[in-house]
Amino acid sequence: MEQPLAPRESGQFVAEHSRDVFVDEEGVENVAEMLYELRDSEVFTASGWKKMNPLAPAPDTDEAINWVFVTDTMNFSFWPDREDQQCEVIFQGTVYRGYMSLCAAITRAMDEGVPITDPAFFSQMSEAELGRVLRSDSATPMPMLKERHRTLTEAGRVLLQHGGSFRNFMSHAENDAEKMVRHIVDNLPSYRDEATYEGKRISIYKRAQILVADFWGIMEARGEGNIPNLDYLTMFADYRVPQALVHLGALRYSDTLMEALKRGELLVSGERREVEIRGCSIWCVEKIKSHLWKLVQERDKKRCDINSALIDFYLWPYAKQHHKEMAHIPIHHTRCIYY
Repeated sequence: MEQPLAPRESGQFVAEHSRDVFVDEEGVENVAEMLYELRDSEVFTASGWKKMNPLAPAPDTDEAINWVFVTDTMNFSFWPDREDQQCEVIFQGTVYRGYMSLCAAITRAMDEGVPITDPAFFSQMSEAELGRVLRSDSATPMPMLKERHRTLTEAGRVLLQHGGSFRNFMSHAENDAEKMVRHIVDNLPSYRDEATYEGKRISIYKRAQILVADFWGIMEARGEGNIPNLDYLTMFADYRVPQALVHLGALRYSDTLMEALKRGELLVSGERREVEIRGCSIWCVEKIKSHLWKLVQERDKKRCDINSALIDFYLWPYAKQHHKEMAHIPIHHTRCIYY
């Protein structure tokens, strides 16, 4: 079977053929100008990783590296069927929802003495044991427990074949971001986020790419974060960042798609409109990055080091912080293991 296009090339291909999602050039330039004003701020440094992951263990332990692997392997589908019915995890007096509820649940389990970061344990754990780890403190359980159990135990067995640690697993990729993504999707089926669009095999690889970025972030925090071609990574196409791109005017939905999303229509993973939202989001951020690099080169006479992953790390919390302002823009809903 032919290899799919890489995520960046997939984004470009989708954007060139899209019928319901469009990249807006003027909006792209406006977002690049906004990011230019923030170019020297801490939001675009690797030290921002720890701020985004306050629940992670101290980065100087291999346990922290395995923590990243466990959370990223189960990092999918947190949106509630109803906004007033959310899974909530309370840890040290704070209530966490969405992705942070998963982080809190993993750290809570460690606090309770559960060896949840040890692949010898989580490769063998039962669905009931994982249910106990991911238990909700509200009436709404963590969605997709069966799928989270399958992906975690499968991933644990793969780690055991590679020396029992995520760090050892990644050592086979020669500190190269492209080889890291390829190594992950070749060995871990749940990370194989691919589709067929307009007769072409494409890839999005949201979780594989964020796993590489998180690995880089935690290694950077340890003073070991030398991954020279990190620019290979694109943004991490989910449901929250596209909403922010539409809000900022860089991405536009057709009236038909907007109405379908406002009606709450569920999009199936791999269907045309879902692929167009995710693929065009990738290409949109690539164009924002290119314009930002041009601005820095022209105005500051130097090279810009802000890559697509760092732009995503800015846009995702931006979307969370401005959720009330963009509430009129519907997020697309797709129940799957890829995001």
